[in-house]
Amino acid sequence: MDIIIILIILLFSAIVHEVCHGLMAERLGDDTAREAGRITLNPISHIDPYGSILLPALMYFAQAPFTAHPIIFGAAKPVPVNFSQLHPRKLGMILVSLAGPFSNFALAVICGLIIKVGLANAIAYPILVDAIFVNLLLGTFNLIPIPPLDGSKIIVALAPDEWMNKILSLERWGFILILIFLYLGWLENILLPVLGLYSRIFRIDLGL
Repeated sequence: MDIIIILIILLFSAIVHEVCHGLMAERLGDDTAREAGRITLNPISHIDPYGSILLPALMYFAQAPFTAHPIIFGAAKPVPVNFSQLHPRKLGMILVSLAGPFSNFALAVICGLIIKVGLANAIAYPILVDAIFVNLLLGTFNLIPIPPLDGSKIIVALAPDEWMNKILSLERWGFILILIFLYLGWLENILLPVLGLYSRIFRIDLGL
């Protein structure tokens, strides 16, 4: 039952993440995501069998016997964005890239506020804590500057134009680079301070 709840939270959070990318792009002049029918919370439009279901499930079952809070992440299908249509282009690229992770941090804050004002009963509390953990994970993970994660798009926007194609060409190796990053345990080194800061601000035990 726990894995089903976590997968639902993960899928919803990933969809909100992608929709926010599309909404920000639309606000800055690119309606590619709208034309593709991706500005919607309907999971059918966003679900990716591998990134949304298989990958998080495999990560959960690989880690669940060994830790109380397995690190699980997944992804919805990326919304299409034509960065050349953004105005201004480079700042727009940064804003569109930040919109997804920001939505996850915002969801984590909303869940924390629901707990702090006393609206969470015994059933809702652990679900909200899971939602906080998942969204902090998604927001933090996507800011890592490894193509095709959002952090890499921010680096591209800040780098000289002649570097753009070189950085984006690394996307073909992105999955391997991410696996190496996870294998070396670097995600935990980045994520734990974020979780700790959130716990101190909201006084919520995330099971660290």
